[in-house]
Amino acid sequence: MSVLPYLLEKEFKQFMRNAILPRIALMVPLMVMLVAPLVTTMDVKEVRVAVVDHDRTMASRRLTDRVAASPYFTLVARPTAYGGALRLVEDDRADIVLTIPTGYGRDLGAGHAAPRVQITANAVNAAKAQIGANYLSQLTTAQAAPADGGRLAVQYRYNPTLDYRAYMIPALMTLLVLILCGVLPALNIVSEKEIGTIEQINVTPISRLTFTMGKLIPFWVIGLVAVGLGVAVGGLVYGVWPAGSLWLILLASLLFTSVASGFGLVVSNYSTTLRQALFVIYFFVMIFILMGGLFTPIASMPRWAQTVTYGLPTRYYGEAMRALYLKGSSFADLLPQFGALALMAVGLGAWAVVSYRKTE
Repeated sequence: MSVLPYLLEKEFKQFMRNAILPRIALMVPLMVMLVAPLVTTMDVKEVRVAVVDHDRTMASRRLTDRVAASPYFTLVARPTAYGGALRLVEDDRADIVLTIPTGYGRDLGAGHAAPRVQITANAVNAAKAQIGANYLSQLTTAQAAPADGGRLAVQYRYNPTLDYRAYMIPALMTLLVLILCGVLPALNIVSEKEIGTIEQINVTPISRLTFTMGKLIPFWVIGLVAVGLGVAVGGLVYGVWPAGSLWLILLASLLFTSVASGFGLVVSNYSTTLRQALFVIYFFVMIFILMGGLFTPIASMPRWAQTVTYGLPTRYYGEAMRALYLKGSSFADLLPQFGALALMAVGLGAWAVVSYRKTE
């Protein structure tokens, strides 16, 4: 193992001399953390609403004014007929039609249960339609509630402002570490195979373990630097700082970078061309992203898919990062996630060592 420092020096020099890799390692964290939180959001704002008021009373006008004043809605029109409002939806000039029936104000003043209104939503974008309709339903229910009636106090733990970026930033950090530490090691080694420079290492008496560690450690460093950049950008630009320990974030990230880079080395050991490596890497990366619970809740997946996620490292790293960012979890709280990542790191590292061959 005494040759390892020299091998690491060679790897870092080779990395820095590359015209593309250093720029990728720097730009990927910055671009992902600067741009992605703005676009990967499920927050629904500026839902365009057309109000058809058949009642034309003080109560119906008050409801219309509440819709117009809401930060979630934009009142685009007040057609006199329902057919005219539907044409606005068909022309993509309105997302929801709120129809206030005749007698709305009378029923409201008589103390009846919440007077009925009709909400018609454009469900081409099903998520936007459902969330927008729910917002509007809550607003109409609040309008019908008596002023002196009991109020339900709702408290949101861990994310009081319901800021979706606080939920997405840990997922985006998982994504960038997976790209940097999973894809780059595979491409780096396979490119050496194609141009023949790896043969210079293969003819030396360096052991497979030393060679593998020499390839893994640089990407561990790159992954940790990327996480540091991600934490800094998330905090300085979006005001989202982790509630938990930075040391635990580094520990979780070190385990995950070990898993990702080990996986990349395994793929490179079985690939002879960049095309082969790219196809295999992106096949698994898509599975890791789509089924790892980063953007869709695992609980909403089919039972078989939930079972598959137990073998995905992105599940455990994403859970650990969200727990550290939002809940401030302790090491004891995250033992299952750390244990799973450690087992995967050891398993993939051993596989990378065993599968490496100096001769074809």
